[in-house]
Amino acid sequence: MSLRVEGLEKHFGAVAAVRGVDLDVPSGAFFTLLGPSGCGKTTILRSIAGIYTPDHGRVELDGVDVTTRPIHARNMALVFQNHALFPHMTAFDNVAFGLRMRRVPRAELRARVDEALALVRLDGLGARMPAQLSGGQQQRVALARALVVRPSLLLLDEPLSNLDARLRDELRVELRALQRRLGVTAILVTHDIEEAFVLSDRVAVLRAGRIEQVGTPRELYRTPATRFVANFVGPVNEIALSSVESVAGTIWATTDTGLRLRLPAEAAAITGDAALLPAGLRARPPAWLIVRPEHLHIDPGPWPNQLDGIVEDLVYAGAATVCRLRVGSLSLSMQVPGETTHLSLGARVSVGWHEADSVVLHDT
Repeated sequence: MSLRVEGLEKHFGAVAAVRGVDLDVPSGAFFTLLGPSGCGKTTILRSIAGIYTPDHGRVELDGVDVTTRPIHARNMALVFQNHALFPHMTAFDNVAFGLRMRRVPRAELRARVDEALALVRLDGLGARMPAQLSGGQQQRVALARALVVRPSLLLLDEPLSNLDARLRDELRVELRALQRRLGVTAILVTHDIEEAFVLSDRVAVLRAGRIEQVGTPRELYRTPATRFVANFVGPVNEIALSSVESVAGTIWATTDTGLRLRLPAEAAAITGDAALLPAGLRARPPAWLIVRPEHLHIDPGPWPNQLDGIVEDLVYAGAATVCRLRVGSLSLSMQVPGETTHLSLGARVSVGWHEADSVVLHDT
């Protein structure tokens, strides 16, 4: 089932929770609404589900306007953060609840519940009460209860946030594999960047009730459209730029502290097509160069951009060591794979990066 949201707006009193949101989700896709608390992502999900009626805009399923259609008439299933299982019912009866409400014949009901429990790897546990199940097993029961009614759209409201880190990792993999196998369209709400990237085909990053950017996880990480997106989806180094010029077809920038840096070719469009303009033309201020810590290197190079600095801090993080560098008045973060034995506090190092690994942005 495809989903289309047009001009969605929702107010709670004087507070605008969602402001002019547009979404297009193709059938069979795994789509995520990602953002900090209070950005409107759960309000959007509940408007899609029919729990909330939008003040403006429309919700379409397979081209049919369902904006005012009640929740029970939308062929959707919603999985909540807190499982929402009936504590006095067995796992089997929890999963069967929706089918009983639909008056499904007993033999078919049993077959479908058994099938749903098997899908989430809970075969043989149908007789247990929720209190006899682990947190991960309870969440699987909630997922089976949603899937057993064979929804065209699966809505997931931070379903893994109450689980411990290792179990979250396991269930992410299982959930993605299950969604692909069933081909059901899924909409996830989360504030967890890793969860969004692992599960999703496409992600919408939200801020204050509006969409900042929609794209694949790689697009959001490698080519963020705004500084908010760049910072939200992962650690970044931000370097303020005061001017940009084109020299023989190469774009160069000068920082507020007088450093000269080479910019990616894409920066021409952002800076007013600087590649086509006379040398010395100033960029439209303010502008920032964004580069991820893992794209900084300490080997000799040569690199198009190379700066000398001093090691201020070293933090071992297992798969990588995070190094904090002081370059004049700049503080830069560098991520070095594995354990670093050749760096020490106070050491003088030269760091560099390729201009293609940086992005220039103008927004605040």
